[in-house]
Amino acid sequence: MNLTRLLRPYFTQHIKTAARYATHTEELQRVELGRMLVAGRNTKWGERHNYLQIKSYEDFRQSVKVTPYEDIRGDVMRMIDGERDVLWPGLTRCFAQSSGTSDGKSKYIPITAESFQRTHYRGGSAVISHYLNLYPDSRLFSGKSFILGGSFANELDLTKRKGVTVGDLSANLIQHINPLANMLRIPDKKTALISDWSEKLPALVKAASRADVTNISGVPSWFLTVLREILKATRAETLHEVWPNLEVFFHGGISFAPYRRQYDAIIDPKRMRYLETYNASEGFFAVQDMPESRAMLMLLDAGTFYEFIPANNPDADPIPAWEVEPGKIYALIITGCNGLWRYPIGDTVKVESINPLRITIAGRTKHYINAFGEEVMVHNTDAALAKACDLTGANVLNYTAAPVYTSGNKRGRHEWLIEFARQPENMTEFSAILDECMTKENSDYEAKRAGNIFLDPLTVVVARNGLFDQWLASTGKLGGQRKVPRLSNDRTIMEAMLQFNR
Repeated sequence: MNLTRLLRPYFTQHIKTAARYATHTEELQRVELGRMLVAGRNTKWGERHNYLQIKSYEDFRQSVKVTPYEDIRGDVMRMIDGERDVLWPGLTRCFAQSSGTSDGKSKYIPITAESFQRTHYRGGSAVISHYLNLYPDSRLFSGKSFILGGSFANELDLTKRKGVTVGDLSANLIQHINPLANMLRIPDKKTALISDWSEKLPALVKAASRADVTNISGVPSWFLTVLREILKATRAETLHEVWPNLEVFFHGGISFAPYRRQYDAIIDPKRMRYLETYNASEGFFAVQDMPESRAMLMLLDAGTFYEFIPANNPDADPIPAWEVEPGKIYALIITGCNGLWRYPIGDTVKVESINPLRITIAGRTKHYINAFGEEVMVHNTDAALAKACDLTGANVLNYTAAPVYTSGNKRGRHEWLIEFARQPENMTEFSAILDECMTKENSDYEAKRAGNIFLDPLTVVVARNGLFDQWLASTGKLGGQRKVPRLSNDRTIMEAMLQFNR
């Protein structure tokens, strides 16, 4: 049964609202902030920052400083412990687990009832709305949506606290989604929330192989592994042999560019569409609304207030959405109905247009590897390498690391280039220990490495003596202020340094 015609009016009403984005950026954003400031007046945070006296955005930015996660970790843990009215009114019982802070393995992003409805689910509706608007011939609801999600956490005994759920954002969304939506998606909730990927993967393959799938949603790297297993199980060469009505992949989380050719190799490119989304643990911020451009339309009335700091001047004061300039790159600061107030999410975005405001994701604010959704930061690799050296007696002079993308039937991995002062006796053993240390330092890397399903173990290339100095000299940066790029999200620097290692 094709329900697309019946459901289309419900979704396309969002397009009429979104038309205001072109001319009412300031008005819409001030309204969103005003709602949140009123809600925050009776919270502990609001009392500390005198919200009763804040009447405008101008007052707000004078009273509240930019607040990274390290500054609110204590508040969030009080919320997890059941304290009311801390960062947002009432009790908050759902938290999205993510890596990437400098003071701990994981961070826990509050997901309030308001952020479920006004931000995450509304963002999902916006994606469907724009897609149906772009493609009037769509039969999206004639079959099932295959949504690949994560699971709940099992660390820190957080899930043992009465009524608290901590885990991937997707797991929280699946747990609380309208039951009617489950009729249009696979896998079922029980399968979707399996935490052991060695058990989950075959269950996903079994469920998906029997379904009439019209659309898929998820992170490109994770999905590629699942899709290849489906092709193997069904002995098909392309996904359209398995799902003749497949028409679109809604993707986000990491750059799709390295994966596009690999997807085109297992589908019929003439019958497949792609739509990018900006859906983070902290909120649903933007959606691609033009097929000819990767630029994403920022959602101005979906429970988030945006501010921007010029990427080339991180000490500058943030500016609101109505003051950004096209072509410039900014670090993104958000205030949301999840209790995050002037919170830097760690992403940089390039403003592609104003009126309406469209952006592309430019990268992270610091060195990182996020080629597979693992969000590895320098403090993770520094700590893991130090521990591995302690365990093996090795000493390291310099290192850098970069991803090796999936190719053919080979999984991706991280490649490290290390210059040792004292090499370990057994390099194979050292690499395995370093990989294990990485899983202990970063929960997202641990998840991607689980069962060797998505990522292979990291590999180590031994750098010859003096390699890093030689490379730095070639860039004109050798000297007292020299800086070795520890992490890169592409292979440009790694390949250049490997040329010097011959």
